[in-house]
Amino acid sequence: QVQLVESGGGLVQAGGSLRLSCAASGRTSTTATMGWFRQAPGKEREFVAAVSWSGSNIGYADSVKGRFTISRDNAKNTVYLQMNSLKPEDTAVYYCAAGAAAVVRTEKYYIYWGQGTQVTVSS
Repeated sequence: QVQLVESGGGLVQAGGSLRLSCAASGRTSTTATMGWFRQAPGKEREFVAAVSWSGSNIGYADSVKGRFTISRDNAKNTVYLQMNSLKPEDTAVYYCAAGAAAVVRTEKYYIYWGQGTQVTVSS
């Protein structure tokens, strides 16, 4: 089993930045591809970004491309999401996910999930 713990969420003004972290523990050798999803109030959870184990494969949702950057440090068993130029529509609970065999945008392929961290962007 793998446990994922997110941190770094909070309240920020539009145009600001936040850096989310997701620390994995347990059988970290099985984390494989790790990613971020988000769920805004009244909406379905959606893909944000994902990165392969080696870091050579990365994918972003069109809505965050050019503003968000995903990275990982396998020595620390941690994946990061640097979020710049934040917009009110980025407001959501952000979830860390792991265990996918490839960089995919569908949540059913991710085995492990964190509890989520709230990001609120004020206008």
